[in-house]
Amino acid sequence: MTEPGSLASAVAAGLRGTGIASLSADVQRLSDAYRSGAVPAAPVLASARDAAAYAAYRMPATAAATAAALAQLRLVLPGWAPATVLDFGAGTGGASWALAESLGRVQLTLLEQSAEAIRLGRAIFAAAGSPSLTDARWLSWQLADDSAPARPTERADLAVAAYVLGELRPDQQEHLVGLAAGAAPVILLVEPGTPAGHRRILAARAQLLRAGFAIAAPCPHEIGCPLDVAGDWCHFAARLQRSALHRQAKGVELSYEDEKFSYVAAASPSAGIPEQPAARVVRRPQQRKNLVLLDLCRADGACASQAVGKSKGDVYRRARKTSWGDGWGVP
Repeated sequence: MTEPGSLASAVAAGLRGTGIASLSADVQRLSDAYRSGAVPAAPVLASARDAAAYAAYRMPATAAATAAALAQLRLVLPGWAPATVLDFGAGTGGASWALAESLGRVQLTLLEQSAEAIRLGRAIFAAAGSPSLTDARWLSWQLADDSAPARPTERADLAVAAYVLGELRPDQQEHLVGLAAGAAPVILLVEPGTPAGHRRILAARAQLLRAGFAIAAPCPHEIGCPLDVAGDWCHFAARLQRSALHRQAKGVELSYEDEKFSYVAAASPSAGIPEQPAARVVRRPQQRKNLVLLDLCRADGACASQAVGKSKGDVYRRARKTSWGDGWGVP
C-alpha cells in the first residue's frame, strides 16, 4: 500500500482508469529510447499513453535523481533558500515534485510543450498533500527554433532541467542552457548517468563557466573533468523504492532500483560562493575489514583513491558512513 500524499499514491491517482498492464509496450519503447542516447525524431510525450507510461516508468526515477543532486547543491550553498523555481521541459513534474519535497513552500512554474503531460501532471499534483504542488503553475512552452531569438522567460531563484538535454540537438541544448542561465542565479541540470549524458553535462558545465557561473556540485573544482576519458564517466546513483504500480509498469519484481544520473549545479556571484568540499566520492565506497576505499575527485582536478583504515579513528568512522556522491573533507 502506498502512503497518502506520496509520489507513488499521487501517480496512481493520476493514472486511475488507465490500464497500467496495457502500457508495457509504451514503457519498453520509452526505455529503449532513453537507453539509446539518440535525439528523438518526434516529441517523447506526444500522446496520452506516452504521458501515462512516462509517469509510471520515469517520473519516480527523475524525482529521486533530482532530490539527490539538490541535496548536494544545498550543502555547498548553506544560506541559499530559493522561493521560486522554473522547471524547463518539466514532463509530468518529477523534478518539481522533488524540489517541493526538499524545499518546502516554493512557487513552481513548470514549462512543458506536451499538452498531455501537462494534463496528467496537473492531475498528479492535485493528489499531492503539498501546497507548492497543488498551487504550481503549468505553462505551455516550447523551445524556440535555433534560428529565432531566445524568448525571454520569467525570472526565478532556481532553474532546473532534468532529463531534457538528451531530447535536444547540441545547438538546442546550448540554447536551453543559455535560457536557464538568463532566468536564475542558480542552475541545476540532471541527465542520465551514461557516457552520453555525462558529455552533455560537461558541455553545459563549460557553457555555464563561460557565462560567469561558479560550479557548485558535483565538481570540487572548475578544471577539466578527470573522468572525461574513454571508457569512464562521472555519474552517481539514487536508490528509490518501487511501488506496486512502478513494478507493474516495468514488468519487474525487485522492490527497489538505483537510478544512475549525471548532473551539474552552478551559481552566479549573486547567489553566494559555493563552500566546496576538498573532494567528492565518485564511485561507491568499498568496505573491507577495518578499511574503507574511497575513489575521489579532488579539488586539484585529479581523480585518486584513498584508503582509510580503522587506525584513523573518527576519520574511519566517517568514511564508513560516506556514500557515493558525498563530499569528502573540507578545503
